[in-house]
Amino acid sequence: MGITTELATYCSGLQLSDLPPEVVARTRLLVLDLVGNIVRGRHDAESTPALLAAASALGMVGGTCSVFGDRTGYTAAGAAFLNGAFGHSLDFDDTHAAASLHPGAPVIPAALAAAEMMGASGADVLAGIVAGYEVILRVALALPAGDHYDRGFHPTATCGAFGAAAAAARVLNLDATGVENALGIALSQSAGSLQFLANGAWTKRFQVGWAAMAGLTAATLAREGFRGAAEALEGKLGFLRAYAPNPNPARVTQDLGHVFELMNTAVKPYPSCRYGHAGIDAVLEMRAEYGLKPEEVERITYGLSRAGLLLVGEPAAKRADPRNVVDAQFSGPFVLSCALATGSMEWESYEQLHNPDIRGLLNKVSCVHSEAMQAEYPANMSGTVTIAARGQEFSRTVIVPMGEPGNFLSDDALRGKFMGLASRVLGQEGASNLADCILRMEIVNEISGMIRTRAMQAA
Repeated sequence: MGITTELATYCSGLQLSDLPPEVVARTRLLVLDLVGNIVRGRHDAESTPALLAAASALGMVGGTCSVFGDRTGYTAAGAAFLNGAFGHSLDFDDTHAAASLHPGAPVIPAALAAAEMMGASGADVLAGIVAGYEVILRVALALPAGDHYDRGFHPTATCGAFGAAAAAARVLNLDATGVENALGIALSQSAGSLQFLANGAWTKRFQVGWAAMAGLTAATLAREGFRGAAEALEGKLGFLRAYAPNPNPARVTQDLGHVFELMNTAVKPYPSCRYGHAGIDAVLEMRAEYGLKPEEVERITYGLSRAGLLLVGEPAAKRADPRNVVDAQFSGPFVLSCALATGSMEWESYEQLHNPDIRGLLNKVSCVHSEAMQAEYPANMSGTVTIAARGQEFSRTVIVPMGEPGNFLSDDALRGKFMGLASRVLGQEGASNLADCILRMEIVNEISGMIRTRAMQAA
């Protein structure tokens, strides 16, 4: 049995009742986390008006499927696209360190749109989401992600098309052949470039939404009998060999069904590139412990892996002069300076982009490669910070940033994050009701009504 066939067989037969209780519980929390991002992204992200206008122009409006925080009905493709794009718009969605991607944003919207298409149960939706997470993460790990990054690809989008296809195919109850066809069709739609880093482009969030829609499209085509490419992952011209120089196809199915990569997924306490989080943790800890003030700082040095340095530290001049939200999200100097100057790093922090206390620190922050942090990569997105102030040096190393599986947020903290995002749009009661529904979704026999009612509670 080939790699793609084995993966498809697993996904098609996956039942929620077969999953360990801790996997089911974690999956609900990951859905809650993404939906909070969608609701707020729908209303706050600067790219949202253009996305909504384009969706309307493309005929995606007027259907029976839902976008969270929006009263409008959308087509299934439109809902998958917009929920995926909005879920990733704040860069506050979940991450997987070793895979170097955000699994939830392409996978969960595809599963929910498929559920609204056919009136699937909450149990089937959760099973589909688990299938999607295992596919996106295992495919990325087989590349591996670092080699994929070096070629300029954005794995959340490229691998996301496969994860979204698997999730939607499982929700649509496709058999193993159907799931395999869906993965073969997704191969023709796998795209995503890191070139957005050049100018703070909005394509990062767009291509993740597109991956969600691509996966849903692939699964729907497969349901209707459309044939996809065989050996989509491991073939001579398949994804792994075409998108990375030295893949390990066997990694895709290693311990499949026994080790759940979903459980190695982290949630973000800060709405910025994950590679800045160890630095934010370290700065906030030292600020609280030593009472450090911006005017006392002579310099800040942030040591990172090469992958982290690429995303938040280079080119140094650009990272030290963020001009927009995307620039700031990928600026180690900005997020560390904001944490030190204000004592927090929240979505509202981007309103402080031109705060003189923050701007005055930017050129004092140097992001550098650290061999010690490189040794932790890719298992951990670690960082080490040294602050020179008061004629002394204060240092802190964070190996496992807050929110990682080994340092996971509590249920209360995750609900608090959700409420902080969603209540601004839905109100306290509406946001709380939506959270309650998500956290008991596996007992719902037909989930589309629940999604539609709760998603359209926008203020």
